[in-house]
Amino acid sequence: MGAHDFSFTAIDGQPLDLKNFAGKPILLVNVASYCGFTPQYSDLQALHENYGSRGLVVLGVPCNDFGAQEPRDEAEIAMFCETMYDVTFPLTAKQKVIGPEAHDLYKWIAAEAGEGAAPKWNFHKYLIGKDGSLQGAWPSRVRPVSNEITSAIAATL
Repeated sequence: MGAHDFSFTAIDGQPLDLKNFAGKPILLVNVASYCGFTPQYSDLQALHENYGSRGLVVLGVPCNDFGAQEPRDEAEIAMFCETMYDVTFPLTAKQKVIGPEAHDLYKWIAAEAGEGAAPKWNFHKYLIGKDGSLQGAWPSRVRPVSNEITSAIAATL
């Protein structure tokens, strides 16, 4: 089993099957609108613009699991991301990413890498390889455009 075995609903209500991204690395990030890390949306958009043409998929997963920092509904989240950060990378519908009701992909990540690998806050990042395997994880404080993350992305392309 790998990440490509999972699917989401996109923020616009359409199916979003990760198998459609097979052969491409995915940077999976749980996002929120009212977080101190929210400006990382700009970094995520920069990664999308710089690496998207080379295959990288940046995938934002809105969640309200940490500090109730994403109280908005999907339409409001989409509007916020577009107007405040010019986001053009895909976003899922709002999900739980921790606990017994977490999305199955996040449960898989915790099973693969251990419970300690579950997100601790908003803007936790996971790099999934072209084959659907978990390649790396970074906490909220590590900026998406940091050398640590961009070098890992480059290695997967």
